Amino acid sequence: MNRVVALTRNIRKPILQRWFSSSTEKLNEITEKKATEVGWSNQSTNHPGVWSTNQRSRELAFYGPRFEQKDLSAQPRSMAAVELVSREPVRIVNGRKAVCDGGRGGASGNKFHMSLGLPVGAIINCADNSGAKNLYIIAVAGIKGHLNRLPSAGVGDMVMATVKKGKPDLRKKVMPAVVVRQRKAWRRRDGVFLYFEDNAGVIVNAKGEMKGNAITGPVGKECADLWPRIASNSGTVA
Repeated sequence: MNRVVALTRNIRKPILQRWFSSSTEKLNEITEKKATEVGWSNQSTNHPGVWSTNQRSRELAFYGPRFEQKDLSAQPRSMAAVELVSREPVRIVNGRKAVCDGGRGGASGNKFHMSLGLPVGAIINCADNSGAKNLYIIAVAGIKGHLNRLPSAGVGDMVMATVKKGKPDLRKKVMPAVVVRQRKAWRRRDGVFLYFEDNAGVIVNAKGEMKGNAITGPVGKECADLWPRIASNSGTVA
């Protein structure tokens, strides 16, 4: 029985090889002909031919702007994706909201490492005039997580919070907020250690725009550098 099966496999193997090779050659001929008609160029210098359908990264993969190609003038600018995200960090995709910035909202720029003094579960004051009195932190944006480690936030970080005291229309709703002050001391690049007398934050939307239009008390420079809308509404930046 085993000999019959082995014999059958040996007979079928060259037939399948011939069929696959002929199909691949025919597909390559069709693809090259189509590429010549449309004017597609090679995707990259180290790729001998045009890419197949399942290798396309997007709809205009053959003739749209690409990062790997021979024609350098057609390459998109290196900061094009960053500029697109900064202009519209939240946009509608297939009828649903899609955040395309990794969870930082409308923050722009970089932030140095600092001591994080507000873990999940902390209650901070609400420093704007939106009608909320305090904010209960339930999550921190951009934290991927570590075993047995509470996600923590510092000055300038975006958090998801709920209002415990304030107007009834603000309570029992999850909304983004940005921390503007913390009591935990942190070290700046120039060697200065700084801390505020209270923990405070302001309610914002996904783009970083404040719900209120004024901030009581000072705002940390780390927050003002990242969030221009908050900096414009702050009275003092420390």
